[in-house]
Amino acid sequence: MGYKSLQDCITDLEKNGHLIRIKEEVDPYLEMAAIHLRVFEQQGPAILFEKVKGSKFPAVSNLFGTLHRSEFIFRDTLEKIKTLVELKNDPVKAIKKPFQYANVGLTAISALPKKISSSNIRHFEKTTIDALPQIVNWPMDGGPFVTMPQVYTEDIDKPGIMNANLGMYRIQLNGNDYITNQEIGLHYQLHRGIGVHQTKANAKGQPLKVSIFVGGPPSHPVAAVMPLPEGLSEMTFAGALGKRRFRYFYDAEGFCISADADFVITGTVAPHENKPEGPFGDHLGYYSLKHPFPLMKVHNVYHKKNAIWSFTVVGRPPQEDTSFGALIHEITGSALPNEIPGLHAVNAVDAAGVHPLLFAIGSERYTPYLRERKPQEILTIANHILGKNQLSLAKYLFIAAKEDDPKLDINNIEDFLKHILERIDLTRDLHFYTKTTIDTLDYSGSGLNSGSKVAVTVAGPVIRELWRELPSSFTLPDNFSNYKIAMPGVLAITAPKYRDELTTNQEISQLNEHLKNADLKGLPLIVLCDDADFTAANINNLVWITFTRSNPSHDIWGINSFTEHKHWGCHGPVIIDARIKPHHAPPLIKDPEVERRVDALMANLKF
Repeated sequence: MGYKSLQDCITDLEKNGHLIRIKEEVDPYLEMAAIHLRVFEQQGPAILFEKVKGSKFPAVSNLFGTLHRSEFIFRDTLEKIKTLVELKNDPVKAIKKPFQYANVGLTAISALPKKISSSNIRHFEKTTIDALPQIVNWPMDGGPFVTMPQVYTEDIDKPGIMNANLGMYRIQLNGNDYITNQEIGLHYQLHRGIGVHQTKANAKGQPLKVSIFVGGPPSHPVAAVMPLPEGLSEMTFAGALGKRRFRYFYDAEGFCISADADFVITGTVAPHENKPEGPFGDHLGYYSLKHPFPLMKVHNVYHKKNAIWSFTVVGRPPQEDTSFGALIHEITGSALPNEIPGLHAVNAVDAAGVHPLLFAIGSERYTPYLRERKPQEILTIANHILGKNQLSLAKYLFIAAKEDDPKLDINNIEDFLKHILERIDLTRDLHFYTKTTIDTLDYSGSGLNSGSKVAVTVAGPVIRELWRELPSSFTLPDNFSNYKIAMPGVLAITAPKYRDELTTNQEISQLNEHLKNADLKGLPLIVLCDDADFTAANINNLVWITFTRSNPSHDIWGINSFTEHKHWGCHGPVIIDARIKPHHAPPLIKDPEVERRVDALMANLKF
């Protein structure tokens, strides 16, 4: 729909039964987040909080809480946008069938950003940072954050909106050492578009101008998170998806203002000026801890007359950003395979926190004259995947050959892992990348943004039948007393609490000595964890524990392991040590008292 504003979207959602109002005053400290989480878990509607304690501004969340609702919001444009992205990757289609794609071309042209008169600043009023809804999602958060921002920056060498970047990077509004109303924190990784802009500004010794938009038509936040093909502007995409050109102007200080935004915060980031930001409950299901990040000096805080604050809650998946991911996949699903030859599909597994775990399917067509099939082309594809944009943050990549099962689905976690485990040759198929980069938010590695990766490349026939239950003869050493089959071929073991590397070496040696002569062909994977019952309770728990709490180079072991010509493998099961280590960030735990208060409110909430 061609919404002119966030209010237009809210009105449409409410009219069609996709939104509820909470009229009681709600505390932005933990309560709003707790309500959002309850409604999201029930696949409920968007939520309009009419009275936010301590602020005159209402707030809305869960706009994109289900893929169905996102499809409803963009019901008039989604198919055209999918075609537009498809043509960006294969423009020859438009040449071959010009009439079929003519309306899509018109959509792209009409979506060009529209610069309007700076006199439109009259539609905005001014406020202060502390007057905004001070929403805190988790008990250990360092302060209130903007969780649904659109952060706008321009290239200092090529100014103007067509070379600008619009990204969604979290913003800390208060807390820590920030001077209230004068300073806020920006959290982003330097490989992002804003990081490139800051690097250029730093090199010239100039401050980077930043505009933070909150609210506006729903196409704007979607554009801010889209992994768009090179050369396709986020603002153009926002216009095409929203069926309304991105309207903007510059204020008296030269900051870009989104004319349709509900709020605009402007400010500058001086070269190399940082302050501690965080902690923050993040999408891996743990806190990202306090670290120095760029400091933004606030110039102005603008808002529309009837502005509505837009926010979301970040935490262990699935969350609202899971639905964002589903929408992105629906729009761009065909784009990545077109960029990597031989790749058919890739899935950043949401249940494992997205970045820690990738599933992929590729072709295995090399040396067809050989009778023995083994991973060759898919290893090349794996290297390509791990060098691609945000996919480079992954720690674990499991890639299978399409020829072994053309119907294999990367979105079915258990079936995909079963396919891998039935075929994996543990002496051959594990390929490590050590001392490399991982997600800044992942604390399982050896330091901030530092860790390792492993590509598990599997091609060929089934070589084992996976155990669904343990044989009566199976035993473990006494200090590994509780264990449980988590899925066929995977055993979760409650191990002693992690102490240090030396103790771990001794424990692995003990396991190896106990199991080295056992016939364990049906058990290719053992997961050491703190609670086997929790880990094995469901597939989501299994992948979350296993892949968010381990660093491949440090935490992968094996029964009867060996190193030959720099290649590591094992003749028995591979072991992943997924226990919590002292350097890990704490997991997100809800506040019991807040949960009790929300129980009463939810009892009266009908949807």
